[in-house]
Amino acid sequence: MIGIINYGLGNVKAILNLYNYHRIKAKLVSTVDDFDLIDRLILPGVGSFDNAINLFNESGMREKTEKLVLEKKIPFLGICVGMQILGNSSEEGKQKGLCWINGDIKKINFFNKKLPLPHLGWNKISLTKNSKILKGLNNQYFYFLHSYFFSENEIDLQIATFDYETKFTCAVKKNNIYGVQFHPEKSHASGEELLINFSKI
Repeated sequence: MIGIINYGLGNVKAILNLYNYHRIKAKLVSTVDDFDLIDRLILPGVGSFDNAINLFNESGMREKTEKLVLEKKIPFLGICVGMQILGNSSEEGKQKGLCWINGDIKKINFFNKKLPLPHLGWNKISLTKNSKILKGLNNQYFYFLHSYFFSENEIDLQIATFDYETKFTCAVKKNNIYGVQFHPEKSHASGEELLINFSKI
């Protein structure tokens, strides 16, 4: 059973509806009492780093989530700011992240030409390492909405990049923990395939 953490941010219903359509068992997890039978977790997110980590901490679900992810090693997927709070800190805010993946969130800066921020719309991803969650998705387009990116402190953590004047990391993996900067729930067929891939990990 896939648990979609409902802590006040993210397109939780869109993810749930996709899994329901494919008859993949999933449910919203809104309190610690909802974790029964969960063997995978998704943390969606939109908005700012500090707001996301504060809401997650205040939800009362962080301790249970960490037990399942860090101790029992169930597969975990962070989406957009749900990916960013996996890191240590962010230039966007002052709060400490979850520190599950060694990296820091930095603002997108340009060197030659000024592209719009936020980075909004469709962009192609390039795989830098094979991973089960991105199987069959090299050079596919996903939907992005962000002004900050995950800067990993260990290159082995990176599994995909996107190009926006220069290359930025858009997907990371450490053991059972995955993070993607883009929104699979808004990415039509490619996002659907990613979420189905996650259900099979």
